[in-house]
Amino acid sequence: MEHFVVSARKYRPQTFKDVVGQQAITNTLLNAIDNNHLAQALLFTGPRGVGKTTCARILAKMINSDGTETDEDFAFNIFELDAASNNSVEDIRSLTDQVRIPPQVGKYKVYIIDEVHMLSQSAFNAFLKTLEEPPKHCIFILATTEKHKIIPTILSRCQIFDFKRITVTDAKEYLKYIAQEQGIEAEDDALHIIAQKADGAMRDALSIFDRVVSFAGKKLTRQAVTENLNVLDYETYFTSTDYILENKIPELLIQFNTTLSKGFDGHHYIAGLASHFRDLMVCKNEQTVELLEVGEQTKAKYLTQSKKASQSFLLQGIELANDCDLKYKSSKNQRLLVELTLMKLASITFDGEKKNSKNYIIPASYFAKKGITPIPVQKPTKQTPTPSKKEENTTTANTQKPVAPTATKTPSIPLNARKKSSSGLSLRSIRLKKEHQIKQMEVVHDEEDLPKDPFTEEALIEAWYAYVKLIEEKGQFNLASILSIDKPKVKGTTIHVEYPNATNKIEVERQQYPLLGYIRKKINNYDINLEITVNEQMEKKYAYTPQDKFEKLAEKNPNIELLRKTFDLDI
Repeated sequence: MEHFVVSARKYRPQTFKDVVGQQAITNTLLNAIDNNHLAQALLFTGPRGVGKTTCARILAKMINSDGTETDEDFAFNIFELDAASNNSVEDIRSLTDQVRIPPQVGKYKVYIIDEVHMLSQSAFNAFLKTLEEPPKHCIFILATTEKHKIIPTILSRCQIFDFKRITVTDAKEYLKYIAQEQGIEAEDDALHIIAQKADGAMRDALSIFDRVVSFAGKKLTRQAVTENLNVLDYETYFTSTDYILENKIPELLIQFNTTLSKGFDGHHYIAGLASHFRDLMVCKNEQTVELLEVGEQTKAKYLTQSKKASQSFLLQGIELANDCDLKYKSSKNQRLLVELTLMKLASITFDGEKKNSKNYIIPASYFAKKGITPIPVQKPTKQTPTPSKKEENTTTANTQKPVAPTATKTPSIPLNARKKSSSGLSLRSIRLKKEHQIKQMEVVHDEEDLPKDPFTEEALIEAWYAYVKLIEEKGQFNLASILSIDKPKVKGTTIHVEYPNATNKIEVERQQYPLLGYIRKKINNYDINLEITVNEQMEKKYAYTPQDKFEKLAEKNPNIELLRKTFDLDI
């Protein structure tokens, strides 16, 4: 069997032109060599797999090369030290002893120290003097993924080059080149998924590429890549968004359950959905489409779906999904959290029955201004049924010959004269319910005719408590108690009240129209509005102890104290 060389080694760049995504750094190093401005201590820092060690090796070979000698002649001038395993003071002292010896071939000896942040504190201190004043024939190239762990005295002695992450586009183009070199037919979307999975590391992208090729063979498809890498495909989010836009909550929950059954995490799913909404938002504007880092086929799907979703929906969707993302780790029932978020998302565009919060009848003056002649609607009147001839004869006979009823005999009632009960779904019950709703409505006249008399705060508060007393007489003790919790305050034409919890607020909001109607008529001002706020600190005032409750009851009825003393009762 032929020995297999992984792509990360087989296609390791041999010149600066082959380095992917680091043009700024490679151009700087080339100019430094050409102009003889190369520092004697260089620090290459950045994420893993972006080309730090590769650039260090290329630079080490180019320093001594004049275009005639071969690379092998200078292999003895390049020394690589792994600081992860050689991090003691003795290792650094051995290195400084070697530095004094000049090169046998070429001008410079190059020392590449990889993972330099792994050196111990004492090793750093032993290295300081040599790094600050190295011999003329010596150049140090330090490489690290964690610059913050290097002491400042080392950093100040180095020329620092920050390597950036490889962009998805650059990684995809390089993978396409490698696929052509190996005779592999690869879909654009498949390579794009590999580049995204690599997360900016070219070495990781090449490792993933080798793994997927071993799985799929000479033809890489998007489906094969997603199956092998166990990543959520774009189609999952396209389907989810379609269900959300069509308000198909059951199908959406079933799809989420299928996603979980495949081994995916709910956190990963909801974060991906937020990113999907972001990508759809990007497609809304021609200037921002270039921010969409996907293949051409997938980009066409994004553009198509972005036309179905409104901008307001996408903004709300991103906010809900991001809020779920933030709460996910702290939630005790994480699956339920995601499902609730999905149901909220699917309800954003739901055009259900929108109830009018203001039960107003449109005034006739409104139609007059619009040039519309309204059709008058009359309240139906009760019609007295016409008695039959038989009933008339019976009535006449009873009138002529009255019969005194006995105390023991109950008069019989004809079946057709008995009161018929109506079901909740009968036409009569619906008509009665409608009449009741009409009675509850507030007939609004033209705005110019509405009275807006000046009033005092005392008059408004008096009207408020008069309404409380009125509903107490009607037996609505719960509402009366809630309205008595806080004394209303008036600012302009707005009544402000505070309640200790949302339950009180909801109860008052349900009954606010009869309340406002009563107060408006009392003070003859129809500009009055109600604003309710919740102050949870008030809850403490109403958390009565048994002693507090007893004292309150004793204030209303002093005989309770006598009862307690008589029977020696505990509170």
